Amino acid sequence: MSLLIPVETSPQFSPREDVAAPERLIEGAPAYKTWELDTAMAEAAKWGKIRTGIWEATPGKTVSMKGETFEFCHILAGRCIISEEGGAAHEFAAGDSFIMKPGFVGTWHTVETVKKIFVIAS
Repeated sequence: MSLLIPVETSPQFSPREDVAAPERLIEGAPAYKTWELDTAMAEAAKWGKIRTGIWEATPGKTVSMKGETFEFCHILAGRCIISEEGGAAHEFAAGDSFIMKPGFVGTWHTVETVKKIFVIAS
């Protein structure tokens, strides 16, 4: 098993497909694709699992809640606006990166189909 894994931004295997949960849907009918590239057990204190992959979402607006999860995102394509409850809205496009920390609650508005690299610690 290699400890160096390139991140393939166009995986050659079928993704897991899903739609927004009804209780989180605000507008549109966003559909999601997830290509999970790697999962590792974290050796750090409180994180149980680290997941890395590619995620794609079609236009729509949903409630985003991180709970105990930490997520790093790097946008490969598309455009989205993320608004934190009680805070500012931020627009992200190809080339942008951001972090959603545990406890984040807000909205995720996919304006143009978004494709991102994600690293999630939970």
